[in-house]
Amino acid sequence: MPVSRNSGIHYRKKGMVLKPLDEFLREIDGRACAVSSSATDYPESWVIEPHSHEAHQLIYAIEGVMVVHSGLSQWTVPPSRGIWMPSGHIHSIRCVGPLKMRSVFVRPELFPDLPTEPRAVSISALLSELIKVSVNVAPPYDQDSREGRVMRLILDELRILPTLPLHLPQPTDQRINAICSALQRDPGDGSTLAHWSARLSLDGKTIQRLFHKDTGMTFGQWRQQARLLLALERIAVGEKIIDIAGELGYDSPSAFTTMFKKQFGKTPSHFFK
Repeated sequence: MPVSRNSGIHYRKKGMVLKPLDEFLREIDGRACAVSSSATDYPESWVIEPHSHEAHQLIYAIEGVMVVHSGLSQWTVPPSRGIWMPSGHIHSIRCVGPLKMRSVFVRPELFPDLPTEPRAVSISALLSELIKVSVNVAPPYDQDSREGRVMRLILDELRILPTLPLHLPQPTDQRINAICSALQRDPGDGSTLAHWSARLSLDGKTIQRLFHKDTGMTFGQWRQQARLLLALERIAVGEKIIDIAGELGYDSPSAFTTMFKKQFGKTPSHFFK
């Protein structure tokens, strides 16, 4: 499937061109209010090129799945989950299927207690509804108005966002990166640590040490996480569990479902509800 790139153009509805991305960012960063929101819809396979904000951003898709990259990190984010992207962090976003994005922007100088590192987060039903209301609030607004109270309540919710295990760290060591790149191209590859040791002429213990140093995971843990996050993408676009399980190297759909529930706390059929 071809990948569409923003080419400096910002979209709100499929087929409707709005303004250049840099202009949109200047508008967001230039807002005087402490908390503001935006609503933007993107077509399938759209890529938002690397950029950053002066404001903190909560990136939340009410429909669709996002794959977010920032630095040496990657997150796969389904609906009802989000990404907290602090001020100044360069990030890009790939849309898996059509995406309805809702964002909250917070001026960092006014709220120094908010997190300063990117993370995947859970979006409560309350926060979701507050965000949907907030996108219709046009700044500036009176802090003592209903709109101001909605924004303050959003801020309260942002302070207690639970972190989720949707993160896949990317290695810097070229030898380990070669393994990771190969596994992302072919996630069903069942090569063992011994196989990779022979291919790279590198001791297995050294591979494990480098994996832990670069990613905080073992070889097996990293491969498992890469497979499960790719599974999220495929489930989101309607692929069958039996097909996903086979292509990702699991012995059976039940084995895949068991591992999925162990990692994410829910079965694949319940995760997107």
